[in-house]
Amino acid sequence: MSTSAEEPTVGRAGQAGEPVRGGGRGAGEPAAVGIAHRVPDLGALELLLAVARLGSLGRAARELGITQPAASSRIRSMERQLGVALVDRSPRGSRLTDAGALVTDWARRVVEAAEAFDAGAQALRDRRDSRLRVAASMTIAEYLLPGWLIALRGQRPDTAVSLLAGNSTAVAERLLTGEADLGFVEGLSVPAGLDSAVIAHDRLIVVTAPGHPWARRRAPLEGPELAATPLILREEGSGTRQVLDAALGGLARPLIELSSTTAVKAAAVSGAGPAVLSELALGEELSTHRLVSVPLSGVELRRALRAVWPTGHRPTGPARDLLSLTRGV
Repeated sequence: MSTSAEEPTVGRAGQAGEPVRGGGRGAGEPAAVGIAHRVPDLGALELLLAVARLGSLGRAARELGITQPAASSRIRSMERQLGVALVDRSPRGSRLTDAGALVTDWARRVVEAAEAFDAGAQALRDRRDSRLRVAASMTIAEYLLPGWLIALRGQRPDTAVSLLAGNSTAVAERLLTGEADLGFVEGLSVPAGLDSAVIAHDRLIVVTAPGHPWARRRAPLEGPELAATPLILREEGSGTRQVLDAALGGLARPLIELSSTTAVKAAAVSGAGPAVLSELALGEELSTHRLVSVPLSGVELRRALRAVWPTGHRPTGPARDLLSLTRGV
């Protein structure tokens, strides 16, 4: 049986003979608020296509992994939404009405367009997942990231990873200009324009070469003496320098300013002077006694290590996976 688009009728089970309530718009009436409220969802359209192909609502429901009552309810909802009967049901099976056949042709085009959309979105995800650009401050880049990246390669062997190492200020700049997908910083605060998650904590310690007078002292070093002593320091803008300046009220005196942890360690080992560095970076030098840790009193040199990303853009794909790996620190 067929139905007219001018006077659509649908029975309780989708049969013709009972007026449709709430379907369609009269001539001259304004459109409903947004097409999503006027067009059936993809699940309903896929169900209609399956009914047309299989000739049975029950078989269509089984193919799509839903119950027959749920399939019947979905068809009835679609008929009410469109204002026309789509399917005639009988003990012998389900048959499309004339309007149902026309809607099925339209549905096929919509589903094909959705499949093309999905394929395009997958291609974008594949391109995103093919690379990961990480920016990290020096201590994290040298002493933590290598292990994380090895673990990430086990999960995503096809992802090419590039690492940009610099101080915390440089990391923030790279994220905000789109040069990096995920960053790691060591400072006391989160740079403006970035969201963050604390992934670990670190402690700065004072170290000297074994021949320095501080290496033999018994009493802990006090803050004023540390502030009054020229030190081998990281450059301004580094997380290490930010923590030390904050702890000493901006009174840290640079003997030498160097742009990498490795360079600071080498200068301290040579006997040039005391240095303040991350405990993470000093394991080998302390265990071999090339540097000596100096006890410190009254100065807080702990800091949070943070993963950072542009505000409102939570990491996805490989960046999300790397962030998950850092939680094991």
